[in-house]
Amino acid sequence: MHKSAQYYDKLTVTKPTLPDFDLFVESLRAIWKSKYLTNMGPFHDRLEAALAEYLNVPFISLFCNGTIALQTGLQALHITGEVITTPFTFPATVHAIYWNRCTPVFCDIDLETLSLNPEQVETLITPETTAIMPCHVYGKPSNTAALQRIADLHGLKTFYDAAHAFGVKPLGELRDTFWGDMSMLSFHATKVFNTIEGGALVMHERKMKNRVDYLKNFGIADEVTIVGQGINGKMNEVCAAFGLLQLDRLEQDFAMRQVLDAQYRERLQRIPGVRPLAHGSNYERNYCYFPVFIEEEFGITRDALHDKLVSECIYPRRYFYPLVSQAPCYRRLPSADPANLPNAHAVAKKVLCLPFYTDLQQDDVHRVCDVIEQARM
Repeated sequence: MHKSAQYYDKLTVTKPTLPDFDLFVESLRAIWKSKYLTNMGPFHDRLEAALAEYLNVPFISLFCNGTIALQTGLQALHITGEVITTPFTFPATVHAIYWNRCTPVFCDIDLETLSLNPEQVETLITPETTAIMPCHVYGKPSNTAALQRIADLHGLKTFYDAAHAFGVKPLGELRDTFWGDMSMLSFHATKVFNTIEGGALVMHERKMKNRVDYLKNFGIADEVTIVGQGINGKMNEVCAAFGLLQLDRLEQDFAMRQVLDAQYRERLQRIPGVRPLAHGSNYERNYCYFPVFIEEEFGITRDALHDKLVSECIYPRRYFYPLVSQAPCYRRLPSADPANLPNAHAVAKKVLCLPFYTDLQQDDVHRVCDVIEQARM
């Protein structure tokens, strides 16, 4: 039997990984000494170079957060008109399209990748379509080959929201989190790699990096030259210093998360009606979240299980629910009709992300699974 909920520490869906405090203080001392706080300082440049090497990508540009990176990427790619995207994502994906005065066109998801269904993408292309904007979900890559074939056939840009895909390595390829014309990475505190707040754009060419770097700095090229209508999207020195320390411990974090992932799977396979997201065999995983799907066989609804867990001081998240397409600001769009998005709606009603982070203890995994098992009885 469980002890009262008050006895237990609160288990949240994620908790940030933090670097060694004393090492971070040493970085802060260097910043205090230099008085260089922002505008692409030495820590910023070191982190940019370190990430390009770690991710094995040609060019990367750091940002203050992933949302501003998305907005800037759309500007840099000259995206206009209609952008085909997913309803099964964090609102920032779609908001960035709207803020760039483009029209989001919602496409249903594939049940294996939980990203855009390539077959439906092709049916949604009109003369106004200029880009496809998929989202890699829970660290599981989209069907990038199929989506790229469609983009090439119709002359469209592909811009990936890869907020969940840091460190995901497609097997047999040289690239990591880089697909399409551009990819966005998020370094928010909830991500497997974080800089407190932050993000990045990854791209192919030096010319595009230069354009992005100008745009994130108000469009300023030098003291007397403005090359475009930019924005202030720069990452500051404190966040960059934090990120450099995070990068040093990343492989250790991945290994610890892999152990927790395996433990969850071993326990949950004994509970009918609880289905963890299947891992793919064509990529190395980053273990960023632990989503499960609550099927009818479980005996109670996903929402009922959610409430039961919360009553025991365990706070999972129905992630992503409700769909972005159901938000009042988007639900009047023709493409937001639930009849056009059956897979996305079905998944959104079943998914539950369980507590999962580097510092989670194995006893905590058993505690979560015990509550799930008892909720079915």
